[in-house]
Amino acid sequence: MSGVFDKLKPAFEAIAANKYVSAIRDGFIACMPIIIFSSIFMMIAYVPNAWGFYWPTNVTNIFMIAYNYSMGLLALFVAGTTAKNLTDSQNLELPKTNQINPVSVIIASEIAFIILSILPLKTGNDLTYMGTQGLICAYIVGLIVPNIYYICIKNNVTIKLPPQVPQNISQTFKDLIPMASSVTVFWLFGIGFKAATGTILPRWIIQVLSPLFRASDSYIGLSIIAGAMAFFWFCGVQGPSIVQPAVVPIMIANTAANLEQYQAGVHASHVLAMNTMDYVMNFGGTGSTFVVAFIMLFAARSAQLKAVGKAAFIPGSFSVNEPVLFGMPIIMNPMFFLPFLATPIVNVCMFKFFVNVLGMNSIMYTMPWTIPAPIGILISTGFAPLSFVFVLLALVVDVLIYFPFIRVYDKTLLTEEKAKEAAGEGDVALAGATPEVALDSDNSNEGATVEASTDNSAEATVATSSKDTEEYFKNNEVDVLVLCAGGGTSGILANALNKLSKNKGLKLSAAARAYGQDMDLIQNMNMVILAPQMESMKGNLKKITDKYGVKLVTTTGRQYIELTNDGDKALDFVESNL
Repeated sequence: MSGVFDKLKPAFEAIAANKYVSAIRDGFIACMPIIIFSSIFMMIAYVPNAWGFYWPTNVTNIFMIAYNYSMGLLALFVAGTTAKNLTDSQNLELPKTNQINPVSVIIASEIAFIILSILPLKTGNDLTYMGTQGLICAYIVGLIVPNIYYICIKNNVTIKLPPQVPQNISQTFKDLIPMASSVTVFWLFGIGFKAATGTILPRWIIQVLSPLFRASDSYIGLSIIAGAMAFFWFCGVQGPSIVQPAVVPIMIANTAANLEQYQAGVHASHVLAMNTMDYVMNFGGTGSTFVVAFIMLFAARSAQLKAVGKAAFIPGSFSVNEPVLFGMPIIMNPMFFLPFLATPIVNVCMFKFFVNVLGMNSIMYTMPWTIPAPIGILISTGFAPLSFVFVLLALVVDVLIYFPFIRVYDKTLLTEEKAKEAAGEGDVALAGATPEVALDSDNSNEGATVEASTDNSAEATVATSSKDTEEYFKNNEVDVLVLCAGGGTSGILANALNKLSKNKGLKLSAAARAYGQDMDLIQNMNMVILAPQMESMKGNLKKITDKYGVKLVTTTGRQYIELTNDGDKALDFVESNL
């Protein structure tokens, strides 16, 4: 089975690394603070309704100002951030002395989007499609404008001023033709499109895609989305990075529609909302692994799974499930193929049953994905009474699905460990191996044996190496950026490095980001560590690090998890790769 997945992996990695898919994903990530910020005001305004408290209308309207002019203009901002991220990719293909101005691209994209999306009325303008319903149109604009700029800049279709003219002034004239071309193209297209269809582009897109919206909310549609994310991850490619760009416009539009229904006193009925992916399909992370670490912690008998459970249950509670995925491992482990795909599908189908049959309100608010899923479900549904029942049922069902497979796998590992112990090869590993040791072992525990077998000379070597490493960082300023899919495990590793650096007085500082977030930080770093779940982005990232002369380092799954658990080893890892 692993051979099949190995053959599929390159194709999936190519999709995830495609610059247009990346631009959509990273452009959306850049706007997540807007979504979360606006949801806070929405929750303040409407969550008290669950307990029978209603703000006066004028107070509610005050709260809604912050929502309407942030979330209400989301598509406008996404058009700019998508264009900016694609521009960064385009600039890697251009000479350093002839780059596209990303600020100009953002402005041109937002102008073009406004031209396409504002609906004139007799009493003013309708801004409906500047928000969540205009997201697909925003992506289209954000992907086309940078290409217009790219053609102009690459072929020097610009206004050139004499070298004596200050650079900031000459840059203004250099941007003039690309900006005018971009805006004119969409202006003429908007006029022609409205004359041909009688409506504006974003409204037409919603009308055409409405069957797809409905299909995505069906049992089959939800199962395909949930199963696809788990399948891609099982093959070793970060699933949400492929699936999410395709469904984000639907999820955001449905979340807004649910809230409108709730405000109108109607049942919030759209299942595929923004946090449905985060809390229901990915209940504790892709594959709905929330219960897995706890099963290992309390029921496993093998040293390896007990160690993984100890290392994974805290991050797993906050949907950071890489310790489980790489530590057991689940990825490309045939034992867990069925439960890893089935559990998220079962969860989302149960959720749909609660919403559409039992009448529970669906998700109306968008919360950070790192909130523990059981709590996130309660909050984002406005504390719907049935949501408490759903959370308890999901926990029980997920345990019932995963437990038999973990039990069989645990027995296999235990048998191997006992065989090693009987042969005198695994004494130390079985006599209280640390989570770091066990995480570095494979199913035969060879890694554990190597890690655990030490003698006096080895201890002396390690001590000397540790002293040399600390001395290096006391004399050299080093800045490290750790990149992962969502900023979870990268934050753990960066915090471990920063804590150790502070305690030992080292000149080392580390930052953590989700891939695609604040990528401009790279130019100020000495090293970038790429988490294994983003291996598909290595080629794209290397272009950026090479551009700025920054060291790029990748890690294997278990090695990366080990580094997040051991600051000293992380320090040695940074020093050895520099």
